[in-house]
Amino acid sequence: MRDRQAFRNARRAREFESFVAGAAGRLLHAATLLTAEPPDDHPRAQKLLTAALARTYASWDRLRGEDPYDCARKELAVRFARGAWHQHRGRGGALAHVPPQERLVLVLRLFEGVGEEQVAALLGLPAERVRSLHARAMTLVLHPPRGAAPAPSLGGTASA
Repeated sequence: MRDRQAFRNARRAREFESFVAGAAGRLLHAATLLTAEPPDDHPRAQKLLTAALARTYASWDRLRGEDPYDCARKELAVRFARGAWHQHRGRGGALAHVPPQERLVLVLRLFEGVGEEQVAALLGLPAERVRSLHARAMTLVLHPPRGAAPAPSLGGTASA
């Protein structure tokens, strides 16, 4: 009996490791977009991904025919939504100027290719709200807010 359990645990671990080897890169990229961190420095994205993968591993045996990538992506989105609605801006990533809720909808819809109705169901929002968040996010991406004008450089000017 113990041998059978050990065999199942080892098989489960191998299956999950194989899944992570194939999906972790894309999931980390999605997490980096969500946290709006720079691609080369993304500790919050790594923490978010680790938590999502841990939850996915915990429910691995119950997936039974479900796509593990969908499960991990859902965990990533839900964990981001729970923690990030309170945070206002990212730290300088490509989507740092997009508010977190709009960023989540944008990443799920554009980067992950999740349908509008699926995003609405995942986030517990009406489809119309998802549509308006997506439109607002697209507007911010296509027409980013202008920052303050750069300070004039004092170096290299000749004095009279």
